[in-house]
Amino acid sequence: MYRRLLRRWTRLADMVERLDLDSLQHYRGQALALRRNLDRVIHQAENRLALPLIGSAEAPKPIGSDWAWRPEPWSGPIAFSGLSSVANHTAICDGATIFHDCPRSELTVRQLRNSDATHLAPFGLRMDVFRFEGSFLSLVLELPDAAVDGLRLTHLIGLNATIEAEKAIGIYARLNVKQGPNVEQITRQLPLEGGEANVLVEFDLAYSNLAEKQIDRLWLDLIFDRAGMNQITLRDVTFSRRPRAEL
Repeated sequence: MYRRLLRRWTRLADMVERLDLDSLQHYRGQALALRRNLDRVIHQAENRLALPLIGSAEAPKPIGSDWAWRPEPWSGPIAFSGLSSVANHTAICDGATIFHDCPRSELTVRQLRNSDATHLAPFGLRMDVFRFEGSFLSLVLELPDAAVDGLRLTHLIGLNATIEAEKAIGIYARLNVKQGPNVEQITRQLPLEGGEANVLVEFDLAYSNLAEKQIDRLWLDLIFDRAGMNQITLRDVTFSRRPRAEL
């Protein structure tokens, strides 16, 4: 059936210049209807066959880790692939929220498909920041319950990210650990000057004033300093947890 169909359209393509106008209009309608469905098949096939594969929620575990995780914006398609004039406290998906205090938002956020062979995550998250008159811009990521289960003061929480920026920008990662009414915060600066970089920072809970049995919740703030007139692409973000060496 496929070979017969291919021969038919090959013959039509060879004789199209000699067809009368009525026949030309008839075959053009058929070709357009066929092309719409062919384009759908090609688009879906290229999207699903592209590497890395969609659904790669399993994050690579560093040696000695007992837990690793890749948040939803980087592991699968989200409901809103693109947002413009993003307001303060905008949830882009479950567990990922944009916060800022800019009086007039000139910020766009969109999910994009990673296609480079070096990228491990199937999707990336891009922020285009134009004029920015606020004092802070942050992306808040809620860590799942699995990150809290069995958490001890001897654990290190690791953040691994692949980040691109058009120009140098200051990015800080602040881990928030909630126990009862109190929140303990540990802040690290991401070593990023510009271009694309793979960065790793770790949060050592041994230096915090935490009570292990009272830890309720973990979340991380990615804080962007001097973000105006810049394009920031988070190609991948993963978390991991491992016990620190006994000294």
